[in-house]
Amino acid sequence: MQVLNTKNELISLLENLRKEGKKIGFVPTMGALHEGHLSLVKESKHNSDITVVSIFVNPTQFNDQEDLKRYPRTLDKDIELLKTVDCDIAFAPSVEEIYPEPDTRKFDFGYIETVMEGAKRPGHFNGVGQVVSRLFDIVQPDKAFFGMKDFQQIAIIKNMVKQLKYNIEIIPCPIIREENGLAKSSRNTLLDEEYKKNAPHIYATLKKARNLASQMNVSELKKWIADEINNNPYLETEYVEIVDDTTLKVVENWSEEGTKVACVAVYAGKIRLIDNIVF
Repeated sequence: MQVLNTKNELISLLENLRKEGKKIGFVPTMGALHEGHLSLVKESKHNSDITVVSIFVNPTQFNDQEDLKRYPRTLDKDIELLKTVDCDIAFAPSVEEIYPEPDTRKFDFGYIETVMEGAKRPGHFNGVGQVVSRLFDIVQPDKAFFGMKDFQQIAIIKNMVKQLKYNIEIIPCPIIREENGLAKSSRNTLLDEEYKKNAPHIYATLKKARNLASQMNVSELKKWIADEINNNPYLETEYVEIVDDTTLKVVENWSEEGTKVACVAVYAGKIRLIDNIVF
């Protein structure tokens, strides 16, 4: 595996590989890698000739500077993990390499950035648009792989690909969970022991909710989910929403067409966790 730190090195290497007819798969990450990320790498290996993984904690998508400071950074361990799944290229640039000057672009993602994460984290998705578009410009992948835990982010990135007319296939991949059901996340490493022990209650609640959907209307079920999570003294719900899986429109009635997804953001102490389940 090659580890590169500058975009010029990476662009030059990928240009030569493309001339050989190689198809490029790309997995953008913020590091602190875990089995969820590795599953994306495996998916890319299966669907591409060359797999590139970026490791870059993007400052423009953090609306909370304390959250940015807290975010785990484990580059050496990440590199070793990528070797275990035969990743071809790791790209670990500095902030100056990605943003030689401030990125002042403003994206308009329309309705999909106004709900859930967009409503609670102003500016977050604009930062996602900035960094992913810059990485796409550098890597120019044929396919890019994203985990379904960040369900809303995938909708944002698909929208951006359409806006910027990228010829890149966005491939959503299943959520990878701990044995206890907790969605794998880089933030899990920040959880104190008691919070880690209680965090699986989030997914357990979502699974119960899926079975209760036939017995309650949408607003009753949303309230039930929030109450059930909040009944655990280690957890506090920030939002519960049930949305259409394509448009992200908030669902009012079960009779509406389309697949429904229940999405939650929950604080376990100071650490914010997100999860979702398809109904």
